[in-house]
Amino acid sequence: MVRLIDAPARIPVPGGKVIDEYVGRFATQNGAVSVARMQAPPGWDEPAQEPEFDEITLVLSGSVVVEHDGGSTTVAAGQALFTEAGERVRYTAGPDGAEYVAICLPAFAPDLAHREE
Repeated sequence: MVRLIDAPARIPVPGGKVIDEYVGRFATQNGAVSVARMQAPPGWDEPAQEPEFDEITLVLSGSVVVEHDGGSTTVAAGQALFTEAGERVRYTAGPDGAEYVAICLPAFAPDLAHREE
């Protein structure tokens, strides 16, 4: 069935980041995949996590820095990064902030992210 998604579901998070989910557990009650547009201000960061989902991070503008066991990877506008479920990662915004799309398989849920305190 074809469904137009005319507006995202805004997911509240601390630190000034905006999450607009178009497909996923919040917006469409779909647990298989989530697609969300993120806007993070310069200096934004979040705790490390070891999620139960694969994640594709597609950067539209600015940059996202992803810390992982192998070091740190900067993802610039026009680039994407794939992280596998079970990897310990930490996301931060670059000096100009970041606008990016996050695609999670299965869909994102706070309890599946396993963020560190």
